[in-house]
Amino acid sequence: MARFDSADLPRGNPCAQCGKPIAKPDWVEQDGGRIFYLWHCRACDYRFEAIAIYPEHGSEQAPLAA
Repeated sequence: MARFDSADLPRGNPCAQCGKPIAKPDWVEQDGGRIFYLWHCRACDYRFEAIAIYPEHGSEQAPLAA
């Protein structure tokens, strides 16, 4: 399972609408191997969500050949 703390938060993500950098996400939520980020641009008042997907611990596939 992917773990994060406040030091690992993404910073300066550009707004999906106007492109201005956003200092940090307003909300972060983790569910299994997914981390959801809620962003709010103060410049244009646009809100959007971004999702980071990490492989679940122990879900690595076996190599195809030795």
